Amino acid sequence: MNAYVRPALSLALLMTLVTGALYPLAVTGIAQVVFPQQANGSLVRDDQGQVRGSALIAQDFKGDGWFHARPSAGAYATVASGASNLSPSNPALAERVKGEAAALYQAQQGPVPQALLTTSGSGLDPHLPPEAVAYQIPRVAAARQLPVERLQALQEEATLHPLIGPPVVNVLALNQALEHLNH
Repeated sequence: MNAYVRPALSLALLMTLVTGALYPLAVTGIAQVVFPQQANGSLVRDDQGQVRGSALIAQDFKGDGWFHARPSAGAYATVASGASNLSPSNPALAERVKGEAAALYQAQQGPVPQALLTTSGSGLDPHLPPEAVAYQIPRVAAARQLPVERLQALQEEATLHPLIGPPVVNVLALNQALEHLNH
């Protein structure tokens, strides 16, 4: 019996050491050297070096002078991230969407883009389609007394064109660029 238990325990200990300590340390070390920005959470810093958030997590910007991200079922909190789990037939979802649509509706611009009314799967998606950002430009321009063309140029600068999928705009990056206009 001892002939079987000792090798089994030794192998379990060795595999625990390799897969639980050595491999994670090696991957972490390689990531820190090769991709330090991504390995540390894609943190976004202001001019003073203070962390303002992550480029991978939506932020809640309030007021007409800012571009707004998608709604969040978890109030943009990473601990409570996730979808609302409300089915399309749920009256609560319909009421929330109607309320959002009424608050965002601009008669001269037509219907509110769907991305401004629905949450993402994680509730923390920082990206919007360019159309959803363009819909907000007149509101932000009026609040900041800026020409629409200047905000359209900022949107174009903040638009990402991934290898796969449609173009997207990181709202946090766009709002940071907007903040720099005032300095």
